[in-house]
Amino acid sequence: MKLLLVATVACLLAMGSCEENKIPLLSDEFIELVKTKTRTWQAGRNFDEGVSEEYIRGLMGVHPDAYKFALPDKQEVLGYLSQKVDDIPKEFDAREKWPNCPTINEIRDQGSCGSCWAFGAVEAMSDRVCIHSNGNVNFRFSADDLVSCCHTCGFGCNGGFPGAAWSYWTRKGIVSGGRYGSKTGCRPYEIAPCEHHVNGTRAPCNHDSKTPKCQHQCEAGYNVEYSKDKHFGSKSYSVRRNVRDIQEEIMTNGPVEGAFTVYEDLILYKSGVYQHEHGKELGGHAIRILGWGVWGKEEVPYWLIANSWNDDWGDKGFFRILRGEDHCGIESSISAGLPKLV
Repeated sequence: MKLLLVATVACLLAMGSCEENKIPLLSDEFIELVKTKTRTWQAGRNFDEGVSEEYIRGLMGVHPDAYKFALPDKQEVLGYLSQKVDDIPKEFDAREKWPNCPTINEIRDQGSCGSCWAFGAVEAMSDRVCIHSNGNVNFRFSADDLVSCCHTCGFGCNGGFPGAAWSYWTRKGIVSGGRYGSKTGCRPYEIAPCEHHVNGTRAPCNHDSKTPKCQHQCEAGYNVEYSKDKHFGSKSYSVRRNVRDIQEEIMTNGPVEGAFTVYEDLILYKSGVYQHEHGKELGGHAIRILGWGVWGKEEVPYWLIANSWNDDWGDKGFFRILRGEDHCGIESSISAGLPKLV
């Protein structure tokens, strides 16, 4: 009896309630429970109830050891070249700042693969090549090439290290590649997007994708050699856990890659400014941060973020998360770099 009581107390302390922990993540009951707790955001269904928790967990591809591969601080890397901004605006959206850079608006889909660490990186790299070329160069870096060929970046679909991805960009370079089935670039993504909803045309969401094979060649029909298609970064660095430093970096150089801890309630995000209210930790996830602002009459400060779970998740693929409190670690792991333009 004493052992049972101890176990019950331990569960209550760890989870808030053992009973709550038994409610399936994608059930209507869980969604309704989260709705009763949210204050600054709205919850709803993004995935069909039949999607497994294993699949959801598999999307969280930032490996627990990622902190060991954090890049040197921006100030150390750039020194006096690091730009400072006099005035930080109340709101900033990279899509509006650089309208001639189409990749900033794009939402990709990592499919049934824990490759978010690679997606956040190649998305921001693509944005930055366009931004730093004044809109003259549009080059979509291949998530497929990075996931499969960067052996120092981690474990492919089983998780990786965002910082190592940016370092690989400067050392080895990455070829071009668009979405699955796009026939765009040297190495388009090989893992098909899955169907989040019941009535759709995509395959079911099953966590069974293997890391694509590293191939140092472009797909048939692409008229540039693999080695010549590679584009490189000139510098890679991390940005300190400081709101102003992150804002300055985005304003001057473009979107950055961030990593944070995902809890069960984020899976249900629809609109507003996300703050964790309920549910277990699912794992580390990498995304692209492209701006900030304030929300509603209470002017809740937020970061504007692009996810990689297709545009039928969240707010057309985007979401907002509380800014200024390192919420879920969102300000603690920022990776970025500068492109090498030819």
